[in-house]
Amino acid sequence: MTRVWRSQMRRGLDPIRPNVLRIRTQAGFTLIEVLVALLILLVGSLGMAGLQTKAQQAEMESYQRTQALVMLQDMNNRVNANRWDARHLNYVTTSALGGGGSITDCSGKSGAALDLCEWGNMLDGAAEASIGPCSASNGANCIGAMIGARGCVDYDATTEFADSTGATIAGTGIYTISVAWLGLIATVSPPAALTCGQNQYVSEAQRRVVTSQLRIAALGAL
Repeated sequence: MTRVWRSQMRRGLDPIRPNVLRIRTQAGFTLIEVLVALLILLVGSLGMAGLQTKAQQAEMESYQRTQALVMLQDMNNRVNANRWDARHLNYVTTSALGGGGSITDCSGKSGAALDLCEWGNMLDGAAEASIGPCSASNGANCIGAMIGARGCVDYDATTEFADSTGATIAGTGIYTISVAWLGLIATVSPPAALTCGQNQYVSEAQRRVVTSQLRIAALGAL
């Protein structure tokens, strides 16, 4: 009898009811279950790491845009405050200011020349240094601006006002002030009409540009 019981138990049969299989209970986890759990944890960790990277990129992009808007408004205020130089087109730039490099000595300059010199130094990051002083010779440690910051001041003579006799009043056209910089990731390229910093970065899809327009009023334009 004992042998029969042992034989049935080895085959998974209930010795009392030979035709019924015994239900064997299990405890703990198998190796496959552990590996699946580790795989799920790994995928979740990679997703969190990617999300954190995207969040840091978005934060940096937002920070650079904020800096660009501050510099844009700074030159806007300078042009608006010095209307004599603005009417004589002394703020118009032939090439982009900034872009890195040495800091310009602005001593001895005045009017529009001083404003453009100081604005160019701001675009080169002279307002803030990382470790040690901001080097005037090569711009080392100067981090007070966006990556590859550049600034342009353009003037559209075709938008000038005319006086009561129909004669064009010089200096009453629209100024377009632009600030360009290098974005971290590729997005949509700026319109071709916004030429500030064009072809100066890794790709046009990484060139960021903000602009502001202003016009110097003329009471004779009636």
